[in-house]
Amino acid sequence: MKKWLAILLVAVTLLLAACGSDKKTSGSSSEKDEKEGGTIKVGVLASLSGALESYGKQTKQGFELGLDYATNGKMEVAGKKIEVVWEDTETKPEVAVQKATKLLEDDGVDFLVGSSSSGDTLAVLPLAEEYEKIMIVEPAVADSITGAEFNPFIFRTARNSSQDAYAAAAAIAKKGTKIATFAPDYSFGWDGVKAFKAAAEKLGAEVVLEEYADPAATDFTSNLQKVVKAKPEYLFVVWAGTNSPWNQIADLKLTEKGIKISTGAPDIAALQLMKPLVGMEGFSVYYHTLPKNKVNDWLVEEHKKRFNNEVPDLFTPGGFSSAVSIVEALKKSDGNADGNTLIPLMEGMSFETPKGKMTFRKEDHQALQPMYSIKLEEQKGVDYPVPVLIRELTPDETAPPIQNKK
Repeated sequence: MKKWLAILLVAVTLLLAACGSDKKTSGSSSEKDEKEGGTIKVGVLASLSGALESYGKQTKQGFELGLDYATNGKMEVAGKKIEVVWEDTETKPEVAVQKATKLLEDDGVDFLVGSSSSGDTLAVLPLAEEYEKIMIVEPAVADSITGAEFNPFIFRTARNSSQDAYAAAAAIAKKGTKIATFAPDYSFGWDGVKAFKAAAEKLGAEVVLEEYADPAATDFTSNLQKVVKAKPEYLFVVWAGTNSPWNQIADLKLTEKGIKISTGAPDIAALQLMKPLVGMEGFSVYYHTLPKNKVNDWLVEEHKKRFNNEVPDLFTPGGFSSAVSIVEALKKSDGNADGNTLIPLMEGMSFETPKGKMTFRKEDHQALQPMYSIKLEEQKGVDYPVPVLIRELTPDETAPPIQNKK
């Protein structure tokens, strides 16, 4: 009996030693692999088809160029290769959630980026927190993303709606300036006017009329006549869609009645619908000739080389900036992609982009960034009104209010 017990003890001892040896060997191998490198996987959600396909295309081109620029063409950071997985949300929130879940579970991505639609983005935000992965929001603009729906894993390189409003106000509002607003009669218009009014009144301007129109209407005559009657110095227009009011504004000759028109300069395709607004003063998020810095010079030159002499469009620099922010964050963490590790490193982080310096505000992770006061002018050889710089609006001027519950 004693003999068998001794044999059993020897066997158990050998087994434990073997297990311990295997564990040690496995750990050493893992540590060796970690030191030698590895892969950082980035999952990007974008509207690569459907109504917002052009936005998704711009983001994709910008993101790829941004990675190239930030890594000096090596596609690696801190000794780790960067791999990008693209998914099309089709601008459907339910699809965005499915694709994001696939990226997180099947592809095992370290970062999420996206999306072209605020609806898609809002649907995905909880997943970033659940999986504890950093999500860079680009180009979705809804205030609630870094406001009521904020979670600490969300960082946004895109500007938000309030930044647009503050830029619009900074471009035209002064003490005593009388302004009327015109917008579609639904949440997009209401929110846009509310934010603009707050920013304009803060600068001492007076909003003398808020006029809302049926977003499906084709005749805005009665609405615009109310604007004329209010006698503002400026008419600030918040609009999106093909049934725009620009032609009727021109037909009613509001400018000849002493009313200056102001709005945000959109992407190049939409600028082609704004020919009646030559001479208008407003704001721009980006146009390729507005920023004066080396990063933008590189972007414009490389974009032309790679994409049939096309210039970068409205959402291209945002994709670029989101890529740069990831690379800069990984430099700070020495390649550690753990979300909880990255959050304190990214809060307050500044990085250079085609728009100049961006900084993730600590309180809500919204990137503060330059915007542009512009005037639309005709330019020889260009078939749309070109945004020409009046002055650059500083990140402080266009900083939106902090709206989260952090």
